[in-house]
Amino acid sequence: MEQLKIADQHKNTLQSFTQGLKDVYPEELLSLILYGSAVSGEFVDKHSNLNLLVVLKNTDLEIIKKSSKLIRKFKIINALFLSEDYIANSIDIFPIEFLDMQENYFVLYGKDVLRDIQIDNRNLRFQCEQELKVKLLKLRQSYLLLNNEPVLRNLLFISFTSVVHILRNVLRIKGIKPSYLKSEVLKESASEFKIDIQLWERILLAKNKKIKLSGKETEQLFVRFVRELELIVAIVDRL
Repeated sequence: MEQLKIADQHKNTLQSFTQGLKDVYPEELLSLILYGSAVSGEFVDKHSNLNLLVVLKNTDLEIIKKSSKLIRKFKIINALFLSEDYIANSIDIFPIEFLDMQENYFVLYGKDVLRDIQIDNRNLRFQCEQELKVKLLKLRQSYLLLNNEPVLRNLLFISFTSVVHILRNVLRIKGIKPSYLKSEVLKESASEFKIDIQLWERILLAKNKKIKLSGKETEQLFVRFVRELELIVAIVDRL
């Protein structure tokens, strides 16, 4: 655990939680894996969670409930309880999520269930297309219903974050190993798909509170963002 770039207090939390799970599940616990920002080095105190994949032999509710007291004790921990069978049968449905885990993870206990996961690009492309098209439909509908600039701005920022995440995976489909940083993903996407980098970078600046947007500019960026999303959907359709 020494190689993890997180504060000692978080390492102690992980050690305590690991021991707690081993006590609760002396027979059922197969694997405990830390993934995400705590492994990638992007962990931000007071903002990030410790994301854990807990693999049990049996994930019936009465089994999971055994750890409820432990989960409530460590509020910084976001634990996902799965079985090996569920993982094996869900890789085709959630390729993005499993790729994200596989990209940055650290085995705290037991079996490395992520190492040998293989993602079919056809499944990855399908999930990217589906999520982008659902996002596009929701944004169009929301634009018709919303008449509140702060809410529209918040929707823009939330949508921006999720679309950039999907763009990372569209780059994967193209055989490119994408950067973890949003700013770099935007540059790579602009080079590969000819998106309007100035638009995306301005939204990122506003989201990170580096600049302030007027109500008029918020709406203009929202409209242009939706137009860009339409172009991206068309690109993914052709992959």
